[in-house]
Amino acid sequence: MTAIDQTSTTVGALSTLRRGLRLSPEFAAGLPGTIALALLSTAGRVVVPIAVQQTIDRGLGGPGGPDIGFVRTAVLLCAVAVVLTAVCAYAMNVRLYRTSEAGLSALRVRAFRHVHDLSMLTQSTERRGALVSRVTGDVDQISTFMQSGGLMFIVSMGQLAVASVLMLVYSWQLALLVWAAFLPLAFVLRRFQRIVSARYTRVRERMGDLLAAVSESVVGASVIRAHAAEERTGRRVDATVEAHRDAQARAQAMVALTFPVGELVAAVATAAVVVAGVLLGIGGELTAGELVAFLFLVTLFVSPMQTATEVLNEAQNAIAGWRRVLGVLDTVPDVADPGEDGEVLPRGPIEVRFEDVGFGYPGGPPVLHGVTVDIAPRSRVAIVGQTGSGKTTFAKLLTRLMDPSSGRVLVDGVRLDRVRFSSLRERVVMVPQDGFLFDASLADNIRYGRPEASDAELLLALTELGLADWLDGLPLGLATPVGQRGESLSAGERQLVALARAYVADPDLLVLDEATSAVDPATEVRIQRALEGATRGRTAVAIAHRLSTAESADEVIVFDAGRIVQRGPHAELVAVPGVYADLHASWAAQRTF
Repeated sequence: MTAIDQTSTTVGALSTLRRGLRLSPEFAAGLPGTIALALLSTAGRVVVPIAVQQTIDRGLGGPGGPDIGFVRTAVLLCAVAVVLTAVCAYAMNVRLYRTSEAGLSALRVRAFRHVHDLSMLTQSTERRGALVSRVTGDVDQISTFMQSGGLMFIVSMGQLAVASVLMLVYSWQLALLVWAAFLPLAFVLRRFQRIVSARYTRVRERMGDLLAAVSESVVGASVIRAHAAEERTGRRVDATVEAHRDAQARAQAMVALTFPVGELVAAVATAAVVVAGVLLGIGGELTAGELVAFLFLVTLFVSPMQTATEVLNEAQNAIAGWRRVLGVLDTVPDVADPGEDGEVLPRGPIEVRFEDVGFGYPGGPPVLHGVTVDIAPRSRVAIVGQTGSGKTTFAKLLTRLMDPSSGRVLVDGVRLDRVRFSSLRERVVMVPQDGFLFDASLADNIRYGRPEASDAELLLALTELGLADWLDGLPLGLATPVGQRGESLSAGERQLVALARAYVADPDLLVLDEATSAVDPATEVRIQRALEGATRGRTAVAIAHRLSTAESADEVIVFDAGRIVQRGPHAELVAVPGVYADLHASWAAQRTF
């Protein structure tokens, strides 16, 4: 179970529905007017039974013989009522669609923004496809219910109420008989609700697994082909499809049980009304017209009871989706923005201090142990160490993608968790190892951190970084499309764009995670030249894999097993036996080879 799932409660369907509506008050906008239109459209439906009763008892069976004028008038009034009913039903549908779309849009936006508020650590506990399904597929399931099942529920409840009142007016004995026939069905549906709810929760979970498996196979298509894993991947996707199908079939099978039960109860109720009605008619307590009208009303009463099974199906599916959305919204961000109560840091050179910082991932051993270090303003620091030594964790704590388990991180003397996100993200920028790019033009990706930057400013920035010749070699210059995830560019070119993006954002602290990893020597030289321009005049912390970055840094900090074991300029560290000298010798030997 993921961290997000653990925050989702197992409260009942009605409680979930109430919470969902409270979180999306847009659903209730104009609700009284919609209900009024629903009652009017429902009231129009009972005009036909009344008209039939009056036509039989007064128009055809009156003491003076058939009254054609009365029949004509009754038919005309009935036609007018049917037209008005149709108009009210149309207006009700329009209002319901508009309010439900407004509510769903607001719910989707809230869920999406909350996902972005969650820390990278929390997000990593949920598969990306499953997380996306909570904001898309689960909300879509709510939409289906609100715009069809919700509509049927409103109309059915109104129809049920009006039909019940009229049945009591015509014959309280027959009305009680109908209610007595359907009372057991109500208890059955109530018991089924819990089982169906659990099964549809399973359906939504399997849908998340399916989306995750499909998205991973699409994004990782090149890796799949490179390792000839098409068949194995196909089996994995097939397994998730089959699991979703089984979950859906089990839920539908339980819902399907209610259909024949509803049909049986409806048949019993109708037969009982015919028999009892005839007996009441013989006793003079019911006219022929009233009995026929009552049978019409039974049909109006039975219809909502039978559609209740369909509404139950959609409602439980939607409530299962709502629980998953609420699971996201209920997840408290473990890296929270202090907001208005936080501090805003003034622009200028940044000083960083780690005080006895420790960190461990949930369920795992400590990764950092009592790290204490100062980084001076405008200094360029390289962080080096073996894989798993804690250097990337150090960078994530520095940029507050995570908070330390113990100790504290300060920037310019202020605790990092007291700085507003808006101020922190403006002053501190991290260039990740993968150099993620969006499916847009080169210019749009470079100005991502400062959207107001003009093309002229972008050209100036690329020139200052020594990338003007690289830009000239692109087919459309700044207008060159980079493709999804930057796939139109090489890994090194994506890293160049990420550096340019960070440079244009103009931070006071630049954190680079493995900036020169996985690139060829020529691109490494280009990146190193760009790094010189990007880090000039600002505090820079580089997680160095290739030690050419460490060679040009003002200071090198060496991590080993989550602790700082060496610190100093490259020339001093490489000259003494130790972890850094061993790392540098190994790196130099690989370059020579």
